[in-house]
Amino acid sequence: MPLVNNKVGNDCTVGADKTLADGKELVDSVIKVVACYRHLAACVGGCTDSLQLRDELRQTREKALKLAEAIRLHLTAHLRDKTLPEDQRKEMELLWVAFSSSLELLHVDMCKVFSIGDNFSLANTASLVQTGLQGGGSEVAARALSLAELNQEPPTLPAGLESQERSTMEQEISQIDHMIDDMEKKVNVLRWMVEPRGPQYADPLSSTESASLALISVDEEQPGHEPLCQRSLIFVLLLLFAVVLVAATLSVCLVLFS
Repeated sequence: MPLVNNKVGNDCTVGADKTLADGKELVDSVIKVVACYRHLAACVGGCTDSLQLRDELRQTREKALKLAEAIRLHLTAHLRDKTLPEDQRKEMELLWVAFSSSLELLHVDMCKVFSIGDNFSLANTASLVQTGLQGGGSEVAARALSLAELNQEPPTLPAGLESQERSTMEQEISQIDHMIDDMEKKVNVLRWMVEPRGPQYADPLSSTESASLALISVDEEQPGHEPLCQRSLIFVLLLLFAVVLVAATLSVCLVLFS
């Protein structure tokens, strides 16, 4: 009886599972950082805008770009592998769609911060919009960057800081543009062909939709029960008939007593 060595197959399976788990961890991390950046970007140009906010945006942006580069290399290498099993390829494609969507959201928010920062300079705080918000996003940024706390803002605006930040942001926005183009050229994943998988997608109906369908089924099961729209229609018709009757009565009275 020939001996079968299952160790190699098991090692390959464990390695593939670890690769997929690493990819999911990286994608989850970049999604959280991009969400943090969007939260901070909403405060730019408002009354909570400050040097500390701009510094938190810079740190969050750098963390997102660092993660994005690692994820791009990780997913590109595995999706271009022709020997990748079909089930793992589908999981990798899901990660690819989530990552590319997050990257596009980051690009949009960076362009927004760049544009708003050009119109609202920190050198003139009187021009900031008084939105009524209080506090900043330091706690959110600290959690996204895995830091206990962030450094406090400097007391004064350093000379040439804003122009330097704008130049750096231009380079980073261009970097994301090139990254998105490179991803589309190397890996051809059609987003509309990728089917969501997981327990959260098992029931396509939400609770509201399920309740609506249940009410409709109850109405259909009870033939003697009139639907709400039909009762409303009957009420409107009766009301119109009453108005016409009153108008006719008044007309007859005017003719008789005139």
